Amino acid sequence: MTVLLIIIGVFYWIGRPKPKKFIYGLAIGIPLLIVIGFGIEPAIRVSGRVDDGILDARLVEGNGVRLIWAPAGPGWPNHSVNWEKASQTCLYLPEDGKTLMKTPQNIWRLPTVEEAVRSMAKHGRNCGGVWDHKKERAKYKIKPDKESPLWDTNFKIIYWWTSTEKDENTVYAIVYNGVVYSVAKDFQIGSRSFRAVKESPLK
Repeated sequence: MTVLLIIIGVFYWIGRPKPKKFIYGLAIGIPLLIVIGFGIEPAIRVSGRVDDGILDARLVEGNGVRLIWAPAGPGWPNHSVNWEKASQTCLYLPEDGKTLMKTPQNIWRLPTVEEAVRSMAKHGRNCGGVWDHKKERAKYKIKPDKESPLWDTNFKIIYWWTSTEKDENTVYAIVYNGVVYSVAKDFQIGSRSFRAVKESPLK
């Protein structure tokens, strides 16, 4: 769109381009087509997201990982939290994960980056994620999305902290679409929070 506007600007700098209707059509029509074109895929994807409305603790297993993810509440908040606060909150969650205790319980924790990647799902199917530690990149057979049972489609949160530290000051975070990146532990934005996990007893 920017290139298009620059071209039109050059035309006007050289002289008055004609016919005017054609130029106006370019200036309005092409950007509109671009917006519509790029908006189709997200619109289809969002409208097709799976949301079962269950915000309780969930057992999620597959791809070599079996974990219970915390219910909505202090262990799965709908507000921004920095990494240190997220890590500390996990320690004080009781067995049901619905409140905070006055003393550390050491039951819940943040998921590792590999656990988070391997747990990502779409349309009820595990996405087959694998974490490449050397390249610091996640690979998937199916691209994940913001869906149940891990994500709430109505939450504003789209990033989660993990417990995996890159170095003393940075840690890995994961996006709902499976992308992993490193970020400063004390960096806080309104759309990044966490969801605690705990081990699940074997069957």
